[in-house]
Amino acid sequence: MHALDWAYDKALNGVPGLDSAGKMAQKYMTMEGTLHERANSLIRWQNAKAGASGFLTGIGGLMTLPVAIPANLASVLYIQIRMIAAIAHMGGHNLRDEKVKTLVYICLVGNFAKDLIQEASIMLGTKLSAKAIESISEKTLLSVNERVGFRLISGYGGKGAVNLSKTVPLIGGIIGGTIDTLTTNIIGNVARNTFLTD
Repeated sequence: MHALDWAYDKALNGVPGLDSAGKMAQKYMTMEGTLHERANSLIRWQNAKAGASGFLTGIGGLMTLPVAIPANLASVLYIQIRMIAAIAHMGGHNLRDEKVKTLVYICLVGNFAKDLIQEASIMLGTKLSAKAIESISEKTLLSVNERVGFRLISGYGGKGAVNLSKTVPLIGGIIGGTIDTLTTNIIGNVARNTFLTD
């Protein structure tokens, strides 16, 4: 949870050299096209960033592995949270609202979001959305946040074959970059469908 909260805070307030999620969203809001098309453009660009991060941290092989895996997790987590928060901002949601923050975290688990909601015994109907989560209590929100953290930790722990591949120079970079790109794309699509109304 500390890593998630750290990344969320940095996404909201920005870091030196990078815009906050709100400023990034505003840039995409000035582009041509529908809201969904603008969000898709944002997702594509963040896919490229996540892929580059995965490639660069995986390229070194066994010698850099102890530093590369934590660095990759932190950088990709930040990229993904900032992307989701920017999409939420594009949809007119208040990023300082705890319920919006929880939805951002839920989007991080991608296609497992609905399973996670069901595990927490929350009945949201057929669609995960910002409107559907408004009536959920603070206690339930905390439970959901913990479940997201656990799902992310167990997910990264379950990628043993991917992490093992990072011991081979260059191959680890290609595999890491591909996995991070695909994962970020899934997460972006879930965020778009969650925060942007049809």
